[in-house]
Amino acid sequence: MAAEGFSRIALGVEYKGSRYSGWQRQSTGVLTVQETLENALSRVADSPVSLMCAGRTDAGVHACGQVVHFDTKAVRTMKAWTMGANINLPHDISVTWAKEMPAHFHARFKAIARRYRYVIYNDQIRPAHLGQEITWNHRPLDVERMALAAEYLVGTHDFSAFRAGQCQAKSPIKQIHHLRVTRHGKMIVIDIRANAFLHHMVRNIAGVLMTIGAGERPIEWASEVLESRVRRTGGVTAHPFGLYLVQVEYRDEFPLPERYVGPHFLTGFTELEG
Repeated sequence: MAAEGFSRIALGVEYKGSRYSGWQRQSTGVLTVQETLENALSRVADSPVSLMCAGRTDAGVHACGQVVHFDTKAVRTMKAWTMGANINLPHDISVTWAKEMPAHFHARFKAIARRYRYVIYNDQIRPAHLGQEITWNHRPLDVERMALAAEYLVGTHDFSAFRAGQCQAKSPIKQIHHLRVTRHGKMIVIDIRANAFLHHMVRNIAGVLMTIGAGERPIEWASEVLESRVRRTGGVTAHPFGLYLVQVEYRDEFPLPERYVGPHFLTGFTELEG
């Protein structure tokens, strides 16, 4: 709950994570998205600002649908929070909207679903563009095999085989609402929505699906990895480049401004909508 005399402000945030050591503020001298954004907002508020986010992203991971909140006594218009923050932010972080929320809103604990997209550039030749914003895979990938394998992971399961060793989640049981794999020219998009995610869960799923897509493992291997509940059975964790937090969902009591589901270079593909 926001303390008496304070307003609770929610923000939509997008960022390119390539040069940051993840979202979470760390020791002095380590560049993070949280510290950079807090510093910019503190200038607008003319007082220290401390942020809570919907989902902490790792080093190199991007976001185009991150939601954060903070409490403040400063009185500013929503436009002032948005534009004031952006004036003080570097080119790779942007505040997309601001909204005053009820005192019991919480960006992390009130979220009911999160959605990520993992973007793969599938070609024998490495791309000269978007090098840190997509994952390059030179092996021909069979999207139909990847999509069939993905079906084994939809639903409520113990995802221990897909969690990092340093994961601090209390339970490995999560519910995946959808897991879609689609090709768009040279790009392959893994679109995954769940109630919550474990540390490295999306990257480990992407690694398994790419291995199957390359024909190195059978389609049923996805089920075998899941049922093993042992991380080492799932192979290599996929690269963080290409991973985007694209959407955070809340109940109707917390309406937030709507924006396209990114990243922006995918917005022309109508088959990705929904």
